[in-house]
Amino acid sequence: MSKDFATSIVQTLRQHGFQAYLAGGCVRDLLLKREPADYDVATSATPTQVMNIFPETYAVGAQFGVVLIPFPIASSATPVLSSAEAGGGESSAVEVATFRSDLGYSDGRHPDEVRFSKDPREDVARRDFTINGMMLDPVTEEVLDFVGGRKDLESRIVRAIGDPEQRVAEDKLRMLRAVRFAARFNFAIDAGTQAAIQQLAHELHAVSRERVRDELTKMLTEGHARRAFLLLDENGLLKEILPEISAMKGVEQPPEFHPEGDVFVHTLLLLDNLPDPCPPTLAWGALLHDVGKPATFRRAPDRIRFDGHVDVGVKIAEDICERLRFSNHDAEQVLALVDNHMRFGHVTRMKESTLKKFLRMPHFDEHLALHRADSLASHRNLATYELIREKLTEIPPEKMRPAGLVTGNDLIAAGYEPGPRFREILEAVEDAQLEGRLLSSDAAMEFVKREFPN
Repeated sequence: MSKDFATSIVQTLRQHGFQAYLAGGCVRDLLLKREPADYDVATSATPTQVMNIFPETYAVGAQFGVVLIPFPIASSATPVLSSAEAGGGESSAVEVATFRSDLGYSDGRHPDEVRFSKDPREDVARRDFTINGMMLDPVTEEVLDFVGGRKDLESRIVRAIGDPEQRVAEDKLRMLRAVRFAARFNFAIDAGTQAAIQQLAHELHAVSRERVRDELTKMLTEGHARRAFLLLDENGLLKEILPEISAMKGVEQPPEFHPEGDVFVHTLLLLDNLPDPCPPTLAWGALLHDVGKPATFRRAPDRIRFDGHVDVGVKIAEDICERLRFSNHDAEQVLALVDNHMRFGHVTRMKESTLKKFLRMPHFDEHLALHRADSLASHRNLATYELIREKLTEIPPEKMRPAGLVTGNDLIAAGYEPGPRFREILEAVEDAQLEGRLLSSDAAMEFVKREFPN
């Protein structure tokens, strides 16, 4: 998104007699010399007035004074998403919001009523944190700072605007946002704001599960996940939203395999070793890969064991994905990551057919990235990782996933009765083909008749 486009909106609004400024996170990012993912404009114009000035406007929250103005390259037939709706990626529209004050927050998330204003001070007073409460004149570069945001940026502090307890009570999601900003920028959370979060942490359940999931996903993928989860734990939020991760604390591991420490320590170290950028499913799979260990901890005569922790972990991860309303597609991949992460230890003993099937799993790049991070967070031995990379280079696609030599129709033509046995036969043929023992359809049918007499 271009700053020039957002500036042109500000100028157009001013030409029509309205106040207008860049506002919120984009001002913070510009002052930090970062490229904003999106640009927001605050104005004294009402939503109706904005829509009259900009015919291509999309009203996405007019009752709260919010409309979207699409970037010119966007097709008018294509819905335009804000950065929040797009999952935090770069926006294709500028969000224009009318100066307002918010009245009451009965549900602990949304204002009961908004009152439009002509005063930018009123608008800033209802925002969340001082670092997000500044406005910028993009023409003169003058910063309007009524809340000390610039000083807090310099001091590297996340501080609630006004009374911290009131700010947090108004919108419980702000507790997670405070942690996310502190982790992303490596800032401290102001003592008063932190006290309010710790006092109200148990009320986080008022926030929709989807919004909690989205905030956690941003924490996991913005490159500072370890610090984010330490802050969640420190402020009493982790046990409220992910008690299964909190349960990892203090769960010992065998030092010969995990010299780094307990399951919680290992998991957070693993998050530090994820690629950047990191796919959300990989990040969640990494967070949950050992979630079954606390429930399966056992101190055996020879060493600490976690018998069956993968199966238990898949079930727990499934519950978490359902609770946080993951899409079926994303949940399936997260569960696959948890389910398969221990298979890397068997790679050197796998049959050729088993190895090829393993390497051609959907999104195998995520499985391999998880294995690498898992290894770096424990024994730091990347021999298996390097071996697999060599195999992926050496084995051509047609050998990894060859065209079948025998079909169900071929079996029927040979007199076999359709049924569950077909799957067993076809899998046996494919395994022999992947191992190089069958090279033609005729040889495959001879193999079938020999190994599976009709």
